[in-house]
Amino acid sequence: MKIVVIGGGPGGYVAAIKAAMLGAEVTVIEKKKVGGTCLNAGCIPTKALLASSSMLMNIKEAKDFGINIDGEITADFLSVMKRKDKIVDQLVSGIEFLFEKRGINLVNGFGKLVDKNTIEVTKEDGTIETIKADKIILANGSVPIVPPMFPYDKKRIITSDEVLELSELPKSMLIIGGGVIGCEIGQFFGVLGTEVTIVQRGEQLLPYEDKDIVKQLQRQFKKDKIKVLLNSGVDSCEVVGDEVVSTLSDGKKVNTQYVLVAIGRKPNIEGSGIEELGIELNRGKIVVNENLETNIEGIYAIGDLINTPMLAHVASKEGIVAAENAFGKYKTVDYTTVPRCVYTEPEVAAVGKTQKQLDAEGIEYNVGKFEFRGLGKAQAIGRIQGFIKVLADSEDKIVGASIVGPHATDLLTELSLAVHLGLTVEQVGDVIHAHPTLSEGLMEALHDVHGECVHAAPKLKKAKV
Repeated sequence: MKIVVIGGGPGGYVAAIKAAMLGAEVTVIEKKKVGGTCLNAGCIPTKALLASSSMLMNIKEAKDFGINIDGEITADFLSVMKRKDKIVDQLVSGIEFLFEKRGINLVNGFGKLVDKNTIEVTKEDGTIETIKADKIILANGSVPIVPPMFPYDKKRIITSDEVLELSELPKSMLIIGGGVIGCEIGQFFGVLGTEVTIVQRGEQLLPYEDKDIVKQLQRQFKKDKIKVLLNSGVDSCEVVGDEVVSTLSDGKKVNTQYVLVAIGRKPNIEGSGIEELGIELNRGKIVVNENLETNIEGIYAIGDLINTPMLAHVASKEGIVAAENAFGKYKTVDYTTVPRCVYTEPEVAAVGKTQKQLDAEGIEYNVGKFEFRGLGKAQAIGRIQGFIKVLADSEDKIVGASIVGPHATDLLTELSLAVHLGLTVEQVGDVIHAHPTLSEGLMEALHDVHGECVHAAPKLKKAKV
């Protein structure tokens, strides 16, 4: 069987490798570099940058650990960016190596659907190659959304694509949007010395998470001297010389060296032949069935093209499922346990339902919380900010969890597994957790659901009226 994957991002390249493992003759069409947005202009480069800013924060706190460092501590911005590029290049090479070992054919160029079995690839030199396929997996990815009121010049008014390629540390930057991208990029530049202002139309950063979780992050941003304007927006931007003048929704003007537009992303389908072929769309996203197949038999779509969480790990799972279903299997994806991760300081991680979702749905639930400051390991490493929160339904089943604090994104996996398997608070809380570790906090929060946490003060009972 010949399978062609259009797009070599975290969804596409995983789909390709899985299809090759199943015995298909696989071709991947990728316009730029394999790895897609995640590897080249998203997940990996931002985490590399945040690792540098985190290191700077740690060094500045060294005296608290009895370590004296003499002299001025500064960040070499160009060296930070070069380190990021080196990591990205190594990982890109790693994917290309896997392609070679699996016998996957990589074609560089822009792929356009001609019919359900034919793709035309326009290469950089203008030549066109026609590729035939028995099955096609669409993994085109997404591009940043930039409304017309922002004159997107890619120089002063930029998106996440350009911000990772800057050759100078900005003196000032206004970030439109307080989601994951805005928070991560904002903290990186803020810690390195950029005067950062984040403008968020809603009442909090990270609008999909609970207020008590986000409050911890907003407290840290204040400490980092990052200005956060909530319930505000940017009505227009104008480039004036070497600055951008932004007009806020209240009429105030803010002058900054750069404006980063980080309000979301949309499917990358322009010129792809998807609409011309008659593939069904709904609000700009491809409609698929539970097996990730479009309305055209033999064509599958995954990742940011479809109406599922726009996350790399979701795309990768969908890539595996689509490849298996191309071989006649009937696999599906469980979207109820998708981890949500933000790699700021403190980290934010969540899975399943939030409290505000449960309240909106009228579902009865119990809450267990435990603060990191109550853990010996957290005290030892000097990371005591934040807490772990577990949500359980009336049958004691764990339906959601949130963590804000050190290594939150790593700690979340145990609770993700619990939600995925439908485990109860009693089952997971009965597991012995190693001491001293941060993971003990998970156990303590689980015990707290039923008021049985031995390392927490007893909860006050509500007075009867």
